[in-house]
Amino acid sequence: MTDWGMTRTNLLSADDLEDALILLHSDWSVSSEGTLHRELRFADFAAAFGFMSEIAIVAEKLDHHPEWSNVYSTVKIDLTTHDAGGLTQLDVALATAVDAAALGSR
Repeated sequence: MTDWGMTRTNLLSADDLEDALILLHSDWSVSSEGTLHRELRFADFAAAFGFMSEIAIVAEKLDHHPEWSNVYSTVKIDLTTHDAGGLTQLDVALATAVDAAALGSR
């Protein structure tokens, strides 16, 4: 398992966040609440739920859990590091995992 150490509580600078958004799937944005936000649509509820189950395993390994919701075939995800009070590299790591899983789920 990766040792996130310092990155867990170090907030991303504006430049770091801009760089992260360039590397992530274009559907990620920074919400008005300051979270990394993405919405994904799947073929049906089972596909959406399967995707969420895949990400739940990654989130447990990172000890970093998304704020998310699922309505039928749509999954809405918001990422922030609560104990840091904003966005950290941990959010970028989980967003990267979401992108990889989404590519395999479509």
